[in-house]
Amino acid sequence: MSERLTRVVLGLLALVGLEVGVWALFAPRSFYDDFPGGDRSWVSVDGPYNEHLVRDVGAFNLAVTLVVVLAFVWLERRLVVAAALAVAAYGIPHAVYHLSHLDVFDGSDAVGIGVATVLQPLLAVVLLVRPTRSSHARAPASTPV
Repeated sequence: MSERLTRVVLGLLALVGLEVGVWALFAPRSFYDDFPGGDRSWVSVDGPYNEHLVRDVGAFNLAVTLVVVLAFVWLERRLVVAAALAVAAYGIPHAVYHLSHLDVFDGSDAVGIGVATVLQPLLAVVLLVRPTRSSHARAPASTPV
């Protein structure tokens, strides 16, 4: 995978994390009622509102996004791996939960949430399994992707 493609994947992960993080942290009721937008509601159908929990989801997403953004900026292999592992550690259980609870959604929402929750950890796995380009090798502390 090229450095450009690595940055694109990291950028996509950062944008999603930033949107979820800012929305859930700073407008938790709106996130609960209206996420993902477009007259859809994927959070409120799955349990009662809990402001503390929604704000924690927002703060967590922003924390992971910070690591993803740093990986995007510095593009050091170890930092990219750390960011990908952080996204996967959150994204895989998140996807498993939602894929196991699709019965609360209608057809199009079930497909949408299924795809959306699988895409994030899938992108993280892509970052983890792709080979490092040896032609750009540097000292171990700053090895680029």
